[in-house]
Amino acid sequence: MQRVYITLEGDDKIAIYNLDSTSGDLTHQEDVEVPGGPAPFSVSPDSRHAYTGLRATNTMASFAIDESTGSLTPTGTVDLESDPCYVSVDATGRHLLSAYYSAGHIAVHPIGSDGALGDPATEWIGTRHKAHCAHTDPSNSFTFLPHVGESNAIYQYRFDANTGSLTPNDPAVIEAPEGDGPRHYAYHPHASFVYFDNEQGCSVTAYRVDPDVGTLSPFQTVPTLPEGWPGENSCAQLHMTPSGDFLYATNRGHNSIAMFAVDPASGRLTALGQQATVGTPRAFGIDPAGRFMLVGGLDNGDLATYRIDEGSGRLTHIATQSVGDQPMWIHITDPVD
Repeated sequence: MQRVYITLEGDDKIAIYNLDSTSGDLTHQEDVEVPGGPAPFSVSPDSRHAYTGLRATNTMASFAIDESTGSLTPTGTVDLESDPCYVSVDATGRHLLSAYYSAGHIAVHPIGSDGALGDPATEWIGTRHKAHCAHTDPSNSFTFLPHVGESNAIYQYRFDANTGSLTPNDPAVIEAPEGDGPRHYAYHPHASFVYFDNEQGCSVTAYRVDPDVGTLSPFQTVPTLPEGWPGENSCAQLHMTPSGDFLYATNRGHNSIAMFAVDPASGRLTALGQQATVGTPRAFGIDPAGRFMLVGGLDNGDLATYRIDEGSGRLTHIATQSVGDQPMWIHITDPVD
């Protein structure tokens, strides 16, 4: 069994489900009331603490995770200067990174020894409007901050895991091709590649990462849409399987999951087509074993479950059910007893 946390911004709650690790069946466990519009969500490396950004109140909240039940108990809050659209915990579990779409900022907040938030940010750095994502690389030494829309750039930082400080890398900014709008990114788990989906460009760009200095070099861009599709669309989240063999991105408008195979040696992507899914699929998650995918739809609050074929990367639909108003983030834990 695996636990699933789904933030429901429109319902002011976090829904907790149990995912059967064999069948993919989902059962609802409980809802945690979280006033303020919970949206981005992250869990500490030891899986004992959780964090969410409350976009309606410009607040960040922390929770203790019950090891036996998975239930959430509030432990602290911290006021922010704007609404966070992304949060992540560094590998030490002592720093919370966050990105700010409206304010155009990146921040780092200290996490207490008890896993709680409460202290002001150690970093609050202005960048460009529509910043969208920040999480550290596997070495915990670097991070990137993509910007969508007219800002259309990726900021590069060195990260000090001892102090939580961010230092602009050289170069500090990569200007994306016009119209791309890099939004979210995923690190390859076994090689020095990172993949960004482009919100306006409706594509995924593959980058090589210099492991010594933490800078990016693009080498491939692949569309997320079928050739010739005439409708409006934008990309949202993207995730990679733990094996590093497959990459997925959501299409909002085409309402599909774009699927890609990843060459283990070159890092190049091969498009596998699109899987039709729920309306306006913003959030989705892949379980840590790489067997199942959950996709949330903003249109009707639906949640679709898919089995991932470990050989081909293609998706098989298992079930769709109602989950609540505006599913914004989906996090699936490691298996629990």
